[in-house]
Amino acid sequence: MARALSAVLFDLYGTLLDVHSVATRADQLFSGRGAALVQLWRDKQLEYSRLRTLSNRYVPFTQVVEDALQYACDALRLPLDAAGRGLLMHEFTQLAPFADAIPSLRRLAAVGLTAGVLTNGDPGQLEDALCGAGLEEYFDVLLSADQARAYKTAAAVYELGPLTLGHPAGELLLVSGNAWDAIGAKWYGYRTFWVNRSSAPLDRLGERPDGIGRSLEEAVDFALRLHGGGT
Repeated sequence: MARALSAVLFDLYGTLLDVHSVATRADQLFSGRGAALVQLWRDKQLEYSRLRTLSNRYVPFTQVVEDALQYACDALRLPLDAAGRGLLMHEFTQLAPFADAIPSLRRLAAVGLTAGVLTNGDPGQLEDALCGAGLEEYFDVLLSADQARAYKTAAAVYELGPLTLGHPAGELLLVSGNAWDAIGAKWYGYRTFWVNRSSAPLDRLGERPDGIGRSLEEAVDFALRLHGGGT
């Protein structure tokens, strides 16, 4: 029989917070180029985090984000001065939450289910982002990849959940807007839910999340079924 759920851990960027919400500010700096800049910026953040983990060359995620921003501007031939860099880096700490984030987190709080964040973001970045989005009150635990000195999908990052919460991975649910993250957590032993907002195809990594839906509301529905002992 499957174990009942003990806690839900959420990825932050692209799951609770819309990483593309910074495009409006980017477009003010580089008219008509904001969306392209933000997409490349995000892609490079993920690429650099993986390369650094593979090569054991960890730096805090804030540095990864800044390096990715500079690369994206260089690649798109956008003149990024110190003021623009500071503005966009600050904007990254003020990302807008998805509209379903707060209602979904309130539902978890109402049933007393432990909720946390498991993110690549470093501790200061994480706290700033949650405060800026008005989400900080909904979490019992904040877990940063900085504690593991590596980034997802390294096992050491997912291990933070069981180590901190005192429950085996099989009693934890990882909710992510990134299929590769949900699969990485599944490899480690979590139950997982992929919030597939854009109807993207599943990453071909030999595994699939336990649940897939279009919204955080669906993720919470799934969590509550597990919490009640469902499979």
